Amino acid sequence: MARIKPKRHGVALDMTAMCDVTFLLLTFFIMTTQFKKPDVAQIKPPSSISEKLLPDASLMTVSVTPDGVFYFQPVDNGSEKIQLLDKMGQKYRMTFTNPEKAAFAKVEAIGVPMSQLKSYLNLPEDQQKTYKAKEGIPMDSTNKQLIDWVQQSLAVNPNYKLAIKGDVSTKYPKVKSLFEGLRDIDFLKFWLITSQEGKPGN
Repeated sequence: MARIKPKRHGVALDMTAMCDVTFLLLTFFIMTTQFKKPDVAQIKPPSSISEKLLPDASLMTVSVTPDGVFYFQPVDNGSEKIQLLDKMGQKYRMTFTNPEKAAFAKVEAIGVPMSQLKSYLNLPEDQQKTYKAKEGIPMDSTNKQLIDWVQQSLAVNPNYKLAIKGDVSTKYPKVKSLFEGLRDIDFLKFWLITSQEGKPGN
């Protein structure tokens, strides 16, 4: 007598839990992703074969254009940026209004001397984004405002790190003055941003 085979039933999988996990992971990555800060100017850094990566957090950046104009990008932390502005105001005997502080908290980079900072912060936000600095932050032997920005940032948070991004055509004396200023405040560890170059023999 022939053996009767039991009828097979399709296996039903409940994908609800899997969908929930997928959306939770997607939300997590969206919320924790740190986007690259926009460049303050057209800067082509020198090339190197270094493969060291910049730290992801607590990084302030100094950018130097081909014309030797300095920009300072503070760490993107709203409350600490306002503390930084207060400290710079104390040093230069300036006071800032609450709207100016709120505007500063949104600023990506500073590219004006302290004497022009209040007028810059009072510009509409769209004009701030299109504003092109003519002189940048002063950095020479007699006026070291850029070093003051770095020093006061470290006073807010000593764990801040610094990266320097210079153009390949920037004149060395400009960069040298920055290095000497950092040496004067005994801040000797920083990163130089370069573009990736193929390894020799490749």
